[in-house]
Amino acid sequence: MEQAHSLLLNEEACSQLREHQRAEFVFEWLRFLKKLLPATDRADVKQNQKRLVEQLTTVLTGSPGPPTRLLLAQCLALVYRVGDSLMSSLTVDRCNDIIRSKDDSPSFLPTRLAAVACLGVLYEQLGRLLINSFKESVANLLKAMKSAESQGRCEIMLCIERILKGLGVSAVSCHRDIYKAARTCLTDRSMAVRCAAAKCLLELQREAVFLWSSELENVATVCFRAFEGSNYDVRVGVSKLLGTLLASALDPRQTIAPRPGTKRNSLKEVMELLSSGFLRGGAGFLRASGDMLKGSRDVRVGITQTCVVFVSILGGAWLEMHFSCLLSLLMEWVSHARATQYPADAVSCRCCVSFILRATLGSLLGEKAQIAAAKEICQLIDKQKRVVDAALHEGNMEARVSPADVAASQHVLVCALLELGSLLQDLSSTAAPLLLDTSIGMLDTVISVLLHPSASARLAAAWCLRCVAVGMPAQVAVLLDRCAERLNALKSCPEAVAGYSAAIAALLGAVQLCPLGISHSKGKVVMTLAEDLLRSAAQNSRISIQRTQGGWLLLSALFTLGPTVMEHHLPRLLLLWKCAFPLSVKDLENELRRGDSFTWQVTLEGRAGALCAMKSLVVHCKDLLTDDVISRLLPLLSCAVALLNQLSSIIKAYGNQIKNAATVFRLRVYEILTMLQPKTYEESFGTVLKQLLNDLTGPEITACAELNLLPSLCYIQDLALLGPGLQDVDQHYIEEQLHGGGSGGGTLEYDPFTIFEKAQEVPTPLPPASALTAAAVQLFGVIFPHLGIQQKAQILEQFCEFVRQLKGARQQTVQIHVAAAFCCTLKCLALSRRELGSEEVQKPALSLLLGALEGSNPLLRCVAAEGLARLVQVLNDPNFTVSITLMSFDKLKMARDAITRTGHALALSAVYRYLSGISSPQYISACVGVLFTLSQDSTSPEVQMWALHALSMVVDLAGPLYHSHLEASFTLVLRLLLSTPHTHVEVQQSLGRCLNALITSMGPDLQGEGAGVCVVRTSCLVGCAVMQDSQDCLVQAQAISCLQQLHMFAPRFVNLASLVPSLCEILLDYSVLINLCSSYLSLRCAVVACLRQLAQREAVEVSEHAVTLVKELPRRDNTQLDVTIKEVGLEGALFSLLDRESDPRLCRDIQETLVHMMSLAAESKLAHWLKLCKDVLSASADSAVETLQEEDGDRYDDSSVFHAKSESSGPFNNLRWSTRVFSMECVCRIIAQCENGDPAHFNMALAQEQRLHESADFLVLHLADLIRMAFMAATDHSDQLRLAGLQTLLVIIRKFSSVPEPEFPGHVILEQYQANVGAALRPAFHVDAPPNVTAKACQVCSAWIASGVISDLRDLRRVHQLLASSLAKVQVGRDVTSQLYNESTFTMETLAVLKAWAEVYITAVQGSRQRESPGSHLQQQSDEAGTADPAGAGLLKLVQTDLATLSRLWLAALQDHGLLTLPSQYSSQLPSTGGSFYTAETVEQARPHYSSAWATILHATALWLNSTGFIMVDEGPANLSRPVTPTSMGQSTSLSSVKSPEDVSTDRLHLILGISVEFLCSPHSGDQMENISSCLQALQALLEVPWPRSKVGNDQALSVELLSVLHRLIVTRESPSIQLAVLELVRQIVCAAQEHVKEKRHSAEVDDGAAEKETVPEFGEGRDTGGLVPGKSLVFGALELCLCMLVRKLPQLSPKLAGSPTGRGGQTCFLSKTDCRLVTSALAILSELPSICSPEGSVSVLPTVLYLLLGVLREAVKGSVGAESGQLVPGILQALRTVLTSPMSRAEKSHGAWTELLRCALHTLLESWHTDKMEPGVDEVTMLTSLTIFLLYASAEVTAVEPLQTRCIQAFRASLESKDPVVLSRSYQLLVSLFQGPAPVARPFILALGGRLVSQLEEVEKSRPQGPAELQAVQDAIRALEALVFAADETHRPQLVAVLLPILISLLLDENALASAPAASRSLHESALRDLMRIGPQHSAVFKALMASAPHMKARLEAAVKGNKESVNTKAQAPRVINKNTPSIQLKINFL
Repeated sequence: MEQAHSLLLNEEACSQLREHQRAEFVFEWLRFLKKLLPATDRADVKQNQKRLVEQLTTVLTGSPGPPTRLLLAQCLALVYRVGDSLMSSLTVDRCNDIIRSKDDSPSFLPTRLAAVACLGVLYEQLGRLLINSFKESVANLLKAMKSAESQGRCEIMLCIERILKGLGVSAVSCHRDIYKAARTCLTDRSMAVRCAAAKCLLELQREAVFLWSSELENVATVCFRAFEGSNYDVRVGVSKLLGTLLASALDPRQTIAPRPGTKRNSLKEVMELLSSGFLRGGAGFLRASGDMLKGSRDVRVGITQTCVVFVSILGGAWLEMHFSCLLSLLMEWVSHARATQYPADAVSCRCCVSFILRATLGSLLGEKAQIAAAKEICQLIDKQKRVVDAALHEGNMEARVSPADVAASQHVLVCALLELGSLLQDLSSTAAPLLLDTSIGMLDTVISVLLHPSASARLAAAWCLRCVAVGMPAQVAVLLDRCAERLNALKSCPEAVAGYSAAIAALLGAVQLCPLGISHSKGKVVMTLAEDLLRSAAQNSRISIQRTQGGWLLLSALFTLGPTVMEHHLPRLLLLWKCAFPLSVKDLENELRRGDSFTWQVTLEGRAGALCAMKSLVVHCKDLLTDDVISRLLPLLSCAVALLNQLSSIIKAYGNQIKNAATVFRLRVYEILTMLQPKTYEESFGTVLKQLLNDLTGPEITACAELNLLPSLCYIQDLALLGPGLQDVDQHYIEEQLHGGGSGGGTLEYDPFTIFEKAQEVPTPLPPASALTAAAVQLFGVIFPHLGIQQKAQILEQFCEFVRQLKGARQQTVQIHVAAAFCCTLKCLALSRRELGSEEVQKPALSLLLGALEGSNPLLRCVAAEGLARLVQVLNDPNFTVSITLMSFDKLKMARDAITRTGHALALSAVYRYLSGISSPQYISACVGVLFTLSQDSTSPEVQMWALHALSMVVDLAGPLYHSHLEASFTLVLRLLLSTPHTHVEVQQSLGRCLNALITSMGPDLQGEGAGVCVVRTSCLVGCAVMQDSQDCLVQAQAISCLQQLHMFAPRFVNLASLVPSLCEILLDYSVLINLCSSYLSLRCAVVACLRQLAQREAVEVSEHAVTLVKELPRRDNTQLDVTIKEVGLEGALFSLLDRESDPRLCRDIQETLVHMMSLAAESKLAHWLKLCKDVLSASADSAVETLQEEDGDRYDDSSVFHAKSESSGPFNNLRWSTRVFSMECVCRIIAQCENGDPAHFNMALAQEQRLHESADFLVLHLADLIRMAFMAATDHSDQLRLAGLQTLLVIIRKFSSVPEPEFPGHVILEQYQANVGAALRPAFHVDAPPNVTAKACQVCSAWIASGVISDLRDLRRVHQLLASSLAKVQVGRDVTSQLYNESTFTMETLAVLKAWAEVYITAVQGSRQRESPGSHLQQQSDEAGTADPAGAGLLKLVQTDLATLSRLWLAALQDHGLLTLPSQYSSQLPSTGGSFYTAETVEQARPHYSSAWATILHATALWLNSTGFIMVDEGPANLSRPVTPTSMGQSTSLSSVKSPEDVSTDRLHLILGISVEFLCSPHSGDQMENISSCLQALQALLEVPWPRSKVGNDQALSVELLSVLHRLIVTRESPSIQLAVLELVRQIVCAAQEHVKEKRHSAEVDDGAAEKETVPEFGEGRDTGGLVPGKSLVFGALELCLCMLVRKLPQLSPKLAGSPTGRGGQTCFLSKTDCRLVTSALAILSELPSICSPEGSVSVLPTVLYLLLGVLREAVKGSVGAESGQLVPGILQALRTVLTSPMSRAEKSHGAWTELLRCALHTLLESWHTDKMEPGVDEVTMLTSLTIFLLYASAEVTAVEPLQTRCIQAFRASLESKDPVVLSRSYQLLVSLFQGPAPVARPFILALGGRLVSQLEEVEKSRPQGPAELQAVQDAIRALEALVFAADETHRPQLVAVLLPILISLLLDENALASAPAASRSLHESALRDLMRIGPQHSAVFKALMASAPHMKARLEAAVKGNKESVNTKAQAPRVINKNTPSIQLKINFL
């Protein structure tokens, strides 16, 4: 293929290829040429032009395929445009000659078509250059048209369209001729020709004014005819044409010279023109049965689409102005007698008008305009209602309103009410002002329609109320109350009973879509109402039916509230059901003898309603369906089944008026039986089957609605064979009518019981007869598997017999019914894994399916193929499978007719789908062979389509087994793509599916570089290119999804530079509807799905390609979206698209695409994305409320930034609230993304600095915008947007609260926005705000207060007041609030408030603690201005006022939480009324609210208890206005006994401990680190207080339990903060135990004061034996935990791990600061453990403690823990000291053992020093210090023994020999401690080391210190000598002083030496002098004697003293001199 990439065609390479390869080669060359020519130098093109044209002409005459001819035409035109255009006329002549040619052979056709295509493109590209030959060419084309076949006609129309495009106004001379020809083609029998003609006329109308002026009526008439018998594409094309013409007629784009007698068209005239077609019905169009022919319905749907196009072109602004006129004209259509002659027609017309209103109002208008439209509709409803009221009040003669007008009004009302409902539901809470507007009285108007005499109007009004409730959940309760009250008041009016009961049912249905729900009491009200209606139904025969139906409707709807509500009402319901049916079958027989038609009608209605309520029970409350309930319902059901038998005789007896009631009754019986287990009603099978057979095959069956039965039984992908799936088009709402058989679509009045279903759109139940058939099919499927073999065979044979005997339409109907029933059976069998039966069943089953497989209905063939495959699956018999497949192969070889071949081809792929058993290569080869042959049968496109579809299924299913066929398949698909005519779109669509399956089958292999892979890959790309150029949208969609697959597997080979622009062009293509992009939903879905995938990897490139496309694109009509991309890029266009689309899948894809683009580009294009989100947010018609005036105006100059403009001037306008909510979510995502990026995003100073050096952008610089957006959203009308705004505000506060403001040190950046935050929060605390908004606002309030941004109490008070107001609301309680929502919302709001207060309290306490902690003042001075100072204290004051109330509420909430976390087996112990903040019915809804709030509340409660010290204070004045709860903590007054304060405190302690331990033990706490940390902090706060400490200390089991929980936590949580908290808690538990032991010992000593010490009982663990029991011992638990922590941080400690690889034994493991803290905490705990043991116990523990201590010490000394070992040492030494000073070492019983063990420890210490000494980096100082601690704190018995004492002395002697001054210095310091220690310890050291010390000091005179370290060493040596002196006895001391003084004097320098001496030496001189001055006077005798005996010493000393005095004097004078020059302000920083 590479050889095809050249300017000229490589003819040599081409000639060597085979036929089909040649076509591919040429196509590839043309593709390359099309890209190459525009980029090639003009001279090169001219040079090669002649040869190039020759080659192209050769291709032209060589019968090119359809895709090739289009490319060829484009290349030819390009050659002339880029090169020399003079010769183009020759090519035009050549083309004309070919067109004129008389050759009619099929082989010449492609050449002729290619000539036509070339002609079109030449004129389009070269335009007026060819003006001379244009008339001749057009005449030639029009002449050729007359004799052309369909492909020719189609191509000529497209050619003329291009000619018109190229010539523009110059073609005016031929306009009339073209118009005539196109008009004929509009009604052509080929649909493709009709589409082409519509396109041609659309181009023509740009210049041909007569089309939309004088000829408008004629064109309209032709268009109406074009709609007859049309397909979807024709309707889209023609409606676009006619809509455009009508829009031009109404609003001409160009002025036309007014002819005499003409006037401009008005909207009324245009609509009249349309209505003439819409209402055209007349006798000729109607069958005898009164059903409209399909033709007329096609016209109606076409005109509906036309109307939408027409309004869309005129645009939203026009619609706003003319809406009332348009509305009244549309309503005339619905109310016209001809349109509503028959019920089905009326439904169809209403459907059409509803679609027009929805498609225009829903997508063209912004929210403000929609509200205006809703008012308009409301006025229309009011007007209609008044007309009806006038007609109903008899005697009102003036009105002259006929019953016909009343009938007409119902249809108007239905359309108006349904549209009003849709508008209000879409507007959601934005429409709230509309309801409050008293001038319209909207709710009153709608409710008044509930009294309309027509059922359809009443139901529409009920649905409208339901929409109000879904949009504004606060209205549910209000409307329910109002309707219930009216129903009670108007019980005797039949319309009122029917209307209001429907409204209540609808409102109950709405609750399913309202997350906030309704109060449980409403259920009780409705239950009472329903009961009342049913009981009083018999009192008044005039309203019996309405009351019966209404009662059961209410009960059925009530079940949607769910089992928690209904379980209370079930007993009453069972009673009502019992009353609705006869007690036994015998009573039923008695019933049959009496009654009349009316009583039977009431009875049947009642029983049908009762059955419907049962169905509702099964669907919505399955949990209540216990065996007991089923056993009570079964007798009633058997009565209902028995009545089925009698229905025919009843109908005979009482006439046809009860026929409808009987049908509905049968339907209900079938529905409920389908839902129950067939086993339960086995005895009724006979009766039921008889009825079912009658309903499926009986003589009464009317038309069959196959589309209601069959699609659900087909394999979903097979539906693609039946044309564009209904779900794939935007107009499916009206298109459904054309497929719905005779019924014309469903409507609410067919089944009022659907009004409470959970659906957003209005339900469209089928007419009872059609619904009955569907229900019969379902029930048959359920029952059949449970029948006996004989019965199964008999029924299937009966089915076959019926089909055989009948003829014509009736045969087809029965065949569809029985096939559907049997396929449904097979589906049930396959799902339940049951057997079908033996051969006698298989035979009729097979014949039934084969009959259907060869039926004429394509949908039935799909079902039969699926059925056959299911049959094979169910039988699972290899022989049967083989026989079936062989039979299909034979049929396919023999049969010539398309029907058989299509059916069996599909059957092959279907059978393969369900059988893993035949995944044999032979089967696949056979299948592929047959399907290849069929797919090349060009005589029958239908066979090709089905065969290719089947092939695509086989490829998909075969997986790797297919690889051997891949190459051949690619070749076949490509060959067919290059040769299939454009008119056979369905074949191209199947080819697309095939290509997609092949690409998937290849998978990642497509990336390969082998020759074969390259060929395949090129085939894929060529195939995609062919499909992309197709005229058909579905084929284009296939191309896009193929490219998407390719991009997934081989991204390198997909050229984004061409793919992205082509995708965007589709999105920008306004070719069909202005308000929708491409006309095909499936194409838009494919485009967006592809963009989503591209954006995951290459978002930036995608965005750039889109923008370049728009810049380059020449457009004749610059559309809105086009402009949007120019301004805001592709992402902006996607936001616009998101706003318009309603398909959920498409919207989700658009959102994901935007998210991917954002995640890759948000940081680099931060300003762009934020501006985009801001534009989207501010693009509502009425932006955010200006609430900041009062606060902002006087405080900030910048206040203007925060005022919303009334109209948006951005690139978007009138976006929906849902789009704006998404934009806020995007803002939150952007913030989250920046968090992982550059730290400068959250640091103003850093951002400003970096901004100077580089053009980077940072989030913090846009803070004003972020706050502005959050504010706008939080103050919007839409509740969802408010929630999103508050969430964004919360994120902003959390992320930016600590960012300092560089310009104002000591302040934070958010401080300036406090007014905005306050104003954003205030509306959420308004009385009317929904609870979820208030709950979210509480969260923001607490975050704001706790963030510490505001330090000024006055400023804090504003937000604090909001929280205080909500606390007051909580205190009032749920009883007082008007119950608009479910009780669980009260729980949600209450807990949100309590949690918010808890967070504030925690912050306040922590703030005040930090301030009180030592060292904090220094810290504050070092901080710039200490912002935390007043806030903590002030905050605590603020909270203090409410603490008494809060603490009670917190405790109540915790108690509730505790109850709710109990396991289910304790549920019986829960209080029956519920807890403090939840009711018994809402337990399940309340749980999530408690689980999100409890941890914070627990922490706050613990802090409060900590602050009160568990002392009960008198909480009198803070009493709540209601008791918190009947089970309040320690305040229960219901019992006579009042708990003591001790008991109350104990309860509280156990509550907190219980909740914490339960949570910490739960395995699900993994993701809740915050909760774990809250729990631990709460427990710490408790254990800081003596009383709970004593409780825990007393209860060993509790302590051990706590320790085991904490141990588990240490093992499972890696977070250092949690591990530190755990260790702190363990320390507190150990302390508690210590205190307990101390207290017991103390009290024992006091008690036995006089007794002998030996008799004192031993307290502490281990008692007399010293044994510690694992699991029961606190010490053992603590040991385990500490060991675990130490070994995890220092694996070297464990002998097992030390050498193993896991232990990293050989390596050093470096500890961080946090690790060091963890290790020291663990050691501190270890060191305390001996003190809580008995003496024997302490002996058991000590070895372990010492081993671990010394192990860690050794690691620290060796330096193997890394640089941070300095952090460890003090902790280790402190722990060592604690152990050595333990009281147990002195206790009599343990003294000996301790001494022994401590000696061992000392020995170990000395040994390890000895071995480690050789290693470098050993810390001698630490080792010496630890030795010293041993010597000082252990008893002399330990250290004074040999050889330990000698070794210790040696160690010190060695250290004194050290060359390192630091080691020396530390050694001397330690000697000071030792010399001052107890005499037994000090004496040996003095004796051994004294002499060495003196000699070292004497040497100093010779080598004086040079640096500060050496100086320090000498000074420390002097201290040591001094200590030695003072350690001696009084008697010997003078002698020693006499040694010390000469040494000191020897350190003095004379004057000369002093001046030149280094600093260290000078300092030594001064310190020696100071020491002499101090010591000399103390020992004056010795001093004088010395001076006398040594005059040189005396002289030296005197000189030094004299020098010292002089220096003191000069120093005293110096400051006075300097003072004059020193500046008064000292600078902190020296700037020089």
